[in-house]
Amino acid sequence: MTARNRRRAPESTSAFHASRAPVPRIRPIVIYPFVQPLKLEGIERLFATLKDWSSEAEFCKPLVIINNQTRYRSTKPAVEDPRIDAAYHQTVREIIQPLAHISLSWAVDSCAMWLTGLGQSFEEATKTGSHHDVFFLIPGDFDFSTKEGTTALQRLKKIPQKVLLNECSICLGEIQVPLNSAKQLIDTYGTYGLLYNWFPAEAKGIRRRTDKPRTEFFAVNYETLKHSLIPHRWYAYEQTLIILLQNMDGEGEVREIKTVPLGLLTDEEATRSTLAAAMMQVERTERALKLFWRERAIGRGRPNWQDEFRTLDAQSESVRDAAMVILRRVLK
Repeated sequence: MTARNRRRAPESTSAFHASRAPVPRIRPIVIYPFVQPLKLEGIERLFATLKDWSSEAEFCKPLVIINNQTRYRSTKPAVEDPRIDAAYHQTVREIIQPLAHISLSWAVDSCAMWLTGLGQSFEEATKTGSHHDVFFLIPGDFDFSTKEGTTALQRLKKIPQKVLLNECSICLGEIQVPLNSAKQLIDTYGTYGLLYNWFPAEAKGIRRRTDKPRTEFFAVNYETLKHSLIPHRWYAYEQTLIILLQNMDGEGEVREIKTVPLGLLTDEEATRSTLAAAMMQVERTERALKLFWRERAIGRGRPNWQDEFRTLDAQSESVRDAAMVILRRVLK
C-alpha cells in the first residue's frame, strides 16, 4: 500500500461507517388489555396485522407491555374461572410470543405502561444510534374483530408512516364515538372545558387539530419522545394531552401535529361507561392540568403565579361541577 493509499484509508473507513447508519424504522408498542378478554378475535386480528407488517423492513419487532396485575389476576390460582386462565395463556403463547417481545410491568395505570414501553424502546433506539425511529403506541383493548375494526386496522399503519415520512412529529389516531357516549361527553364538557380554562390559547390550537386529545393511538418521532421523557415529568394520567401541550406555543405548534381517522371502534371501557368512571376521568384530567400549569408557571418564572392559580382553580371547580351535572343527566 502506497503512502497515498494509507492516507486515504481513514476517509474510506469513515465513509463505510456513515453508509451503515441505522435506517429509520417504526417501533410498535402494544398495551395489553388490563382485563383479560374471553373473546380473542380482536387481539388475533391485531397481531395478524402486526405479522403482515413484520415482513416490511420499516417495522421493528413489536413490544407488548403486560401489567403484572393482569397476569396474576388472569391465571390460577388467583382466578377461579378456568376460561380466563386458558384465554390468557392462549393469547400469550399462541398469539403474542411467536411475533413479539413481551415486557412485564407493575403499573398504576395505562400511562405507566406507556412509559415502560416507550421508555424501553427509546433506550434501545438510543443505544443503536437510531435517532430517527418512530415510536407507535397501540392499545390492545379495542375490538378489531368487527367490520369497523377491520377498517381501523387497514388505516392504522398511516399513523406512524406520516411521522416516518417527516410529514409531522406527532400523529394521532382518532376514533369515532357515538354523540352521547361517555367518551364524547367527557371530552366535550370535561377535557376541553378544563383545557380552555387552564390553557385557553393552547386549547384553541389543539381543538383545530383534533377532537380526541386523549387518544391512546399515537406515533411520535425520537426527538418528541425524548422531549417528553427527559426534561419533563411523565404523567400518571392523560399523557397524550400533556404531550400535545408540551408541543404547543400558544395556538401554534412547536412540532407539527397531524391526525388519521380510524372510524368507529369500541373498547372494554365502552361496555362499562358508568357515571363513576366518567367522573374519575374528569377529575384526573383536572389534576393533570393543574400540575402542568403550575410547573410551567414556576419554570418560566411567572410573577404572582399563586394569585393567578387561585383564580383559575376557582373557575376550574365551576367547569368541573358543570361537567358533572351533564354527566349525571346522561350516565348512570
